[in-house]
Amino acid sequence: MYSYIKGTIEEIGSNYIVVDNSGIGYLIYVANPYSYAAGREVIVYVYQQVREDENTLYGFKSKEEKELFLKLTSVKGLGCKMALPMLSGDNKDEIYAAIDSGNVNYLKKFPKIGDKVARQIILDLKGKLATSENDNKKDFTALTDTLKSLGYKPADIKRILPNIDDGKNLEAQVKDALKLLLK
Repeated sequence: MYSYIKGTIEEIGSNYIVVDNSGIGYLIYVANPYSYAAGREVIVYVYQQVREDENTLYGFKSKEEKELFLKLTSVKGLGCKMALPMLSGDNKDEIYAAIDSGNVNYLKKFPKIGDKVARQIILDLKGKLATSENDNKKDFTALTDTLKSLGYKPADIKRILPNIDDGKNLEAQVKDALKLLLK
């Protein structure tokens, strides 16, 4: 299994790029091949799909894009070739929002995604994807658990979370939270 391939873009096709790494050209299917430039050195995060009759590489510009792809392909009825075009734009947050809000019509705009698959995506992934909005909530999970163990009510904890600096370590967050809760 490969994690990434670092090399020079040698060729760009309609749905793939070829990355030369130490004299070996890797054909990698990507969502938007024209966002790459021939002759440039790149790091492409890859997912290798091995089947009885094929060995295919799918490539991504970031680890986050690869993680979204893997979550999408975990949905029943949504394979690699259907999930890859969903990542063709810079629309990761829009996909997260559509899934969390149950927006079937947004998901159906992607090629080969019909009503049944769109509903399955929502059913399987709703509430399971991290978005920039949800990232802060996840950062406070340890803080919330600590405050609950000290006997504070969830409503009181929720009220003070917006005033806590998520860049601080847990100990500093607990101190700040206790000061706010004791007011």
